Order: sequence, then C-alpha cells, then structure tokens
Amino acid sequence: MRVLGIDPGLRNMGWGVIEVAGSRLSHVANGICHSVGDDLAARLLSLHQQLSAMLTEFAPDAAAVEQTFVNKDGAGTLKLGQARGIAMLVPAQAGVPVGEYAPNAVKKAVVGVGHAEKHQVLHMVQLQLPGAKIVGPDAADALAIAICHAHHLQSAGTLSQALARAGA
Repeated sequence: MRVLGIDPGLRNMGWGVIEVAGSRLSHVANGICHSVGDDLAARLLSLHQQLSAMLTEFAPDAAAVEQTFVNKDGAGTLKLGQARGIAMLVPAQAGVPVGEYAPNAVKKAVVGVGHAEKHQVLHMVQLQLPGAKIVGPDAADALAIAICHAHHLQSAGTLSQALARAGA
C-alpha cells in the first residue's frame, strides 16, 4: 500500500509518499509544493495543480493531512485552512481516502512524545526511512504524517481481523 502524507501550508505544502508492506515502511518520494501568484486564489490554484501532478505521478492508495491548529493570528489560521482544503480536496477528487491527524498525534506516533521539536521529528523520520533524502522540514513533517497514517491503518486492520476471527 502506498500512503501520502501532506503537511498543509499556503506558501509551502510538504508532501511525502511511503510504501507499506506489513510492518515494513519504505520511502518513495517527498517534496514541497511552493505556491505562486499574487493573490490568494492564484496561490491556491498553483498548490492544487502541483499536488494533483504529484498524486498522478505516485498514485497513493491512502492519504493523510495534518489538522489545523489555531494560533494567535486569525487571518493566518483561515488562510492555512484554505490550503488544508486543497490538501484534502486533491486526493478526494482522485478517489483516495483521506485521514486527518492532530499535530501532537503525529509527533507521538513518530517520536513517542506529543510535544516533540521539528528536529526530533526529522531525526525519527530519517531513522524509520533509511536512505531517504528529505528536501526540507515541511517534507519531513509530511512523511511523519504518512508514517502516522500507516500505523493507524495497520492497527485498524489488525483490530478488524481480530474482530472477524472473534465473530467467526
């Protein structure tokens, strides 16, 4: 199974694709979509186009997006929410199911603690995906989101198999 993680951002939208085979994770690709344009609509369109091209190229089976946290800048939070909408829309348009995770849940799944620093997330992603050349912190966060989703899917699969065996 191929899993796409997306770290939404209006200027820089990180993405990362991993392959999941049982409990084994391997790096496929990662990158950053940089928005271009003078106004919000143009920037959102550029993110949509770049993310759509990436989705076509790597054909993930599942996707996950980090949930928005509310900060002191209300206007900034709203703009981030619009970029997050693009991050959810593109996979949904392709028929790819999309999961959502709080930042602390992603950090806990990858690092082991919910309030980890960015450098700790990067380090643990590099340990879990040896040999991956990570293009930046946004891409590292996106790979962490993909890893978190992979763990969630594995747990859900194990639970549903156990329930099926118990009912049989």
